Amino acid sequence: MSAPLPKPIRLSAHASGYLARRGFTEAKVIQTIRTAAWKATPDGRWEASRDFDYKDFWHGAYFPYKRVRPIFVELPTEMLVVTVYTYFF
Repeated sequence: MSAPLPKPIRLSAHASGYLARRGFTEAKVIQTIRTAAWKATPDGRWEASRDFDYKDFWHGAYFPYKRVRPIFVELPTEMLVVTVYTYFF
């Protein structure tokens, strides 16, 4: 018997609206949720955090790394990303 397939991950309209403004990609969000440890938030949601090499400029300053921190809920058929925070350092 094989392992169950992971649930699909979907960005909410709110999260999708911040793609360019907060400097993350859907691929990095999915990679973070699939590979980083999950932590429960006080309001019953989940969060995961992962650092990526960045080595680029963001708003005029150079940053070697970027942290992607999605906040999401697990629904019966999918993972819904509510919002995503990014940190450049």
